[in-house]
Amino acid sequence: MKKENKSPTLVNKRARFEYQLLETIEVGIVLKGTEIKSIREGKVQMAEAFCFFRDGELWLKDMTIAHYSHGNLMNVDTTRERKLLLSKREIKRLKEHAEQAGLTIVPVKLFFNERNYAKLEIALAKGKKLFDKRDDLKKKDAARDMERD
Repeated sequence: MKKENKSPTLVNKRARFEYQLLETIEVGIVLKGTEIKSIREGKVQMAEAFCFFRDGELWLKDMTIAHYSHGNLMNVDTTRERKLLLSKREIKRLKEHAEQAGLTIVPVKLFFNERNYAKLEIALAKGKKLFDKRDDLKKKDAARDMERD
């Protein structure tokens, strides 16, 4: 009998607006203390988050996981840097792409897989220009108008 996954899927809407997503990858994330319980409650903000390389590893910065409401001493800093879990081959490939083309790596979605592990979907992304954002808004408004009619 398979257990139903009732945990939330948290999406970074800002990433799709600010960046053109070229390639997405599912990665693990290292969490401490009561962070997993806060994620299950949906108390995560990813709008300002980004990934960077340090010592041959990929790290996530500026993702806020709020303190767990029933946590005590086990609560940790809400905006600490978190290590992302990838193979060395994947890290090397991402680093090469990011350095060559001037791309960045941003978190797109935080979810729980079928084994109930927290996973993060990251994307290799290219920044959009202002006119690209305007075009996206026009398309969105046109689609909304078509749906109404």
